[in-house]
Amino acid sequence: MPDWFLEAIGRGVPYTNGQTDPIFTWPVFLTQIVLSMVFGFVVAGIYAGTLGRGRNDVRILATTLVLLTVLVAVVTLVIGDKLARAFGLVGALSIVRFRTIVEDTRDTAFVIFAVTVGMAVGAQHAMLALMAMPAVCIVALVMSLFDQPVTGTMVAVTLRLALGIDPEEALAPILNKYLDERRLKSTGTAKQGASLEVSYVGRLRSLTTAVAFVTELNKIEGVQSVELRQS
Repeated sequence: MPDWFLEAIGRGVPYTNGQTDPIFTWPVFLTQIVLSMVFGFVVAGIYAGTLGRGRNDVRILATTLVLLTVLVAVVTLVIGDKLARAFGLVGALSIVRFRTIVEDTRDTAFVIFAVTVGMAVGAQHAMLALMAMPAVCIVALVMSLFDQPVTGTMVAVTLRLALGIDPEEALAPILNKYLDERRLKSTGTAKQGASLEVSYVGRLRSLTTAVAFVTELNKIEGVQSVELRQS
């Protein structure tokens, strides 16, 4: 096998410039990026076929998994064996704070993408950042083919139920009728254990149906109260 391929998969002696940083040659770098993309798609496929089966938001996390696989590969190339760069990356990521809840994990992946590009440029590996961008773009475009247009408004629904009622069995038909990508957010007891309180988050297909949604939930036998708010 060619030396550049053996080096790319970690079975060869890396090219060096007399210091500790590798020289990123086109064949080596492209091979590593392509391998990370392939393995990222494999990881996403395993997730979609196992834990993600039947979930409405499986495509979102699957896209994030592929993007993170590529980005971590690039970050590893940038850091090399430089301890200072590793601590610098930790510091850069630690200052990233979200004042609001990030509804889409793909947004987080692109925040990490921006940090990775900035770190590469700061470490005098601008060419590495430039070569990584097409790979990330390809992954995002390919995964977007499996995506669906996002419509509706994210809402939180909190219900108080009489004890003995199965929330999923009683509420599922109406929740599925009005919400997309719904999931159980929390559950617990209320009124000193006299009732059950459950909270769901999901995407309300249309705000014009909010009143009808609450009305139908309130008509279910055993539902004591319903609260709907935008999240």
